[in-house]
Amino acid sequence: MAILAPSPTSLVFKVRRCEPQLIAPAKPTPHEFKPLSDVDDVERCQIPVIQFYRFDHSMQGKDPVIVIREALAQTLVFYYPFAGRLREGPDSKFIVECTGEGAIFIEADADVTLDHFGDAPHPPFSFMDELLFDVPGSGGMLNCPLLLIQVTRLKCRSFIFALRFNHVMTDGIGIVQFMNAMGEMAQGATAPSILPVWQRELLNARDPPRVTCTHHEFDEVTYEVTDTNGGLSNASNGMTCCSFFFGSTQISSIRKFIPHHLQKCSRSEILTACMWRCHTIALQLNPEDDVRLIYIVNVRGRFCPPLPAGYYGNAIVASAILTTAGKLCQNPVEYALELVKTAKANVSEEYARSLIDLMVIKSRPRLPMVRSYIVSDLTSVRSRDVNFGWGKAVYGGLAKVFPEPNKEPINFYIPLKNSKGDNGILVPVYLQSLAMERFLKELHCMLKDQSDSNPMSKLIISSL
Repeated sequence: MAILAPSPTSLVFKVRRCEPQLIAPAKPTPHEFKPLSDVDDVERCQIPVIQFYRFDHSMQGKDPVIVIREALAQTLVFYYPFAGRLREGPDSKFIVECTGEGAIFIEADADVTLDHFGDAPHPPFSFMDELLFDVPGSGGMLNCPLLLIQVTRLKCRSFIFALRFNHVMTDGIGIVQFMNAMGEMAQGATAPSILPVWQRELLNARDPPRVTCTHHEFDEVTYEVTDTNGGLSNASNGMTCCSFFFGSTQISSIRKFIPHHLQKCSRSEILTACMWRCHTIALQLNPEDDVRLIYIVNVRGRFCPPLPAGYYGNAIVASAILTTAGKLCQNPVEYALELVKTAKANVSEEYARSLIDLMVIKSRPRLPMVRSYIVSDLTSVRSRDVNFGWGKAVYGGLAKVFPEPNKEPINFYIPLKNSKGDNGILVPVYLQSLAMERFLKELHCMLKDQSDSNPMSKLIISSL
């Protein structure tokens, strides 16, 4: 089993930042108002990402700050809505005013080397505020910049690129499309290889909206207070987090519990079945309690015709499957796996349309947190591939994995390559301390190998 060293969460260093700049598009852009889709309008939050880049001798003499700042200005010519600001339209729905004001850019230097961040940097990053300074007044929804970027040079001539984007504008796939366009411009292109497509009306509710499918994604569930066993909670208070690395060895161990006819399931599906079941066992729920898996699904290819190449709006919907705690915990893991497959397979075009209509009818509802296991699989987003000329990122992707107070604890699946070159999935798990102990015990039973007396010591890569 591959061992991944813990992330240096206690790392302390000094950063010297220049004054934030507004970077406008390099050429004049249209001043217009662009409506968002009904899917966009639900995602009202800010998302930070981070990319670590090692010095490349072929880029000797080139300053990543200058290269990326110029690439940003050139890319905003094509993605000019990102240089605008959100305004509030009818029915409190957001709309983008393309003002051309620009995105915030921060130049910085840190007194550390890339090696200080460990052999395989991974979240959580306790020092994130140093690498992505929260410019006062920049973090709101309305009338604020839609992008915040900081490029930090390191002592070893490596650098860190950090970006915060307004989720109303785009999802993970869309922001990586934008970052790839920046990478192409940084390397001399005059236009992105994939041109951006707005067309947000493609994901609007029908008129009139009509719910044609059964949806448990936005059930109204009564919030409960945890007992002393550390089960349920409606907030992140009192929660503990462990981050786990699942490489090929760990996935193979789980596959041993899967019957032959399900062996072709993806590693994400198998991992979800295992984690959902272990998570539910750890909560010690009443066997009759309803529990749900909520899988966040990319729908770009689920429409006929598919959404246009270059569409960079939010194109994700939630798909929920419902069972009882007793059935999930008392049946073998293949029962959970069949439910996982069903949740993903349910997302047809009609299902997505029906869900969008429901979101409009319920006026931007939130996912139920109680007794829910919410999965956002980022393994196909490929943010690590973004190349500004210095090659692929050592780590690229989500920067913050902990939930905000009173927000849903989404279980992100983050692609990660460890120091031995093994490609796997990083999974942060949030539970109260006693529930975490039960979770670890159950997961240990699934991964136990007779040749390895303590597999968990190699699975847990960091904890808080």
